[in-house]
Amino acid sequence: MNILTDSAAAKGVTPMFTLYSMAAWDENNLSVLTNDTYMAAYWSGAKLMFQRLGAFGKPAVVHFEPDFWAYTQQANADPTKQKVAVTKHAADCAGLPDDVTGLGKCLVKLARTYAPKTLIGFHASGWAGDTAATVAYLKKIGAAEADLMVIETLDRDAGCFELGTDPNCKRTGKFYWDETNTTSPNFKEHLSWAKAIATGMDLPLLWWQMPFGVPSDKPGGTAGHYRDNRVRYLFSHVAEFVAAGGVGAVFGTGAGNQTYITTDGDQFKNAVTKYFAAPTPL
Repeated sequence: MNILTDSAAAKGVTPMFTLYSMAAWDENNLSVLTNDTYMAAYWSGAKLMFQRLGAFGKPAVVHFEPDFWAYTQQANADPTKQKVAVTKHAADCAGLPDDVTGLGKCLVKLARTYAPKTLIGFHASGWAGDTAATVAYLKKIGAAEADLMVIETLDRDAGCFELGTDPNCKRTGKFYWDETNTTSPNFKEHLSWAKAIATGMDLPLLWWQMPFGVPSDKPGGTAGHYRDNRVRYLFSHVAEFVAAGGVGAVFGTGAGNQTYITTDGDQFKNAVTKYFAAPTPL
């Protein structure tokens, strides 16, 4: 962690970390929540992370467990009904309930106790369910006590899913969104949902793992060169993301073989350079 924080500080940027430990034994394996071996390591690791960020002593961002909260919401809409080993392994959180609400609120407490300069955010998944129900669920687990909400448009290049040959891209659906916002799926629909999350939680939004793909009229692509239009749309419509509650976006993908800044023909580099010459005020 020190390597990443110090490297970021040397470059004048804020380091961001995603706590993704709930996926260690499978992304939707809720049995780990009452497994003492698993949860002892989980709480020890979370506390150590915040202690090290506290020692860093500068602003940082920590993103809590992407998609995990959606899985727990779908398993049981009442987070108090899903048992979690909290107080047995997290002494700092004595008095919190041993359920998903205690899990979320304990993460917040560890952050505030050991890394007060660190901003924290829970993840809201668009597929979790009804938006109002998702907001209500996230509030119950302590997400409104955080500093921001983290959301995403897509975790990989649209073209990777269109081609469907990469084992990491086997979902079905339409992934290359309509930039004219006349047919579905499109960016206006996504931003409407995003604004509902921001408004409901009363927190700003940070977009996560935005893919780097380059626009093309031809579906698909090849490994490392899949098509996508999210970079182009975002940098052409930054004010729309701000109006939805956005304060930033971070780029990167959730799997290998995707388009990257070394294979995108300088699309991202040129977009960032142009943006910072005249940034959109928040």
